[in-house]
Amino acid sequence: MTKRIVVISDVQMPYEDRKALKAVINFVGEYQPDEVVQIGDLMDYPQPSRWSKGTAAEYEGSVFADSDYGKRHFLEPLRAVYDGPVGVVEGNHDLRPRTYLSKYAPALAESGAFNLETLLDFDAFGVTKLPDWYEFAKGWVITHGHLGKIRLSPVAGNTALNAAKKMGASLIMGHTHRLGTLHHTLGYNGEVKQTLTGVEVGHLMNQKLASYLDTATANWQAGFAIVHRDGNYVHAETIPIEHRRFTVEGAVFTI
Repeated sequence: MTKRIVVISDVQMPYEDRKALKAVINFVGEYQPDEVVQIGDLMDYPQPSRWSKGTAAEYEGSVFADSDYGKRHFLEPLRAVYDGPVGVVEGNHDLRPRTYLSKYAPALAESGAFNLETLLDFDAFGVTKLPDWYEFAKGWVITHGHLGKIRLSPVAGNTALNAAKKMGASLIMGHTHRLGTLHHTLGYNGEVKQTLTGVEVGHLMNQKLASYLDTATANWQAGFAIVHRDGNYVHAETIPIEHRRFTVEGAVFTI
């Protein structure tokens, strides 16, 4: 029986595209997949972090307020429409508070108070923290993309494909904020021995709230992915969000 997994990445709360995120959550409620996986940077956690070190933001902080925001605007709405398995892979922005505490207050870091699963109360919402490299089928791995010394490419899908070639396994990743799928086939004597697939699942961030872009428009694509798994057969479909709408299996969802 085919298993359907909705894959979401780089929401960057509280800098998310609120209407797009709401539409995707409503879609999950209608689609009722077998699993929802958020593959990193669910949160942005801008302060305190190494980027705010030495500024007023380091002392003002917003970790707990941002965490409450994430629970109210992602986990609570998601659980209101979907009671199936939900997993989260930690991204580089998600771990900012824990990294900060480990570096500047290591004695406090032992408490685990700034761990993502604690800040967002995964237990209360029935959420599983997934491993950094989540092998969900033979030869297929989900990761955020900030680990493993993966080199970034400006071509959508190419970062994931190059990482797949390096690892020898097909890869689904976020981190780049790009949306694309590329393939690479290996073999000899006319026989296919292996086809590697690299998938980048886009983002759900509001670019206008990314102050570091300085009013520029980044080479990012909004969207998410649906993964169909039948045993070890996997088909990953990227779902672009364009002109405030997206299409799944012929149905159009408006934002």
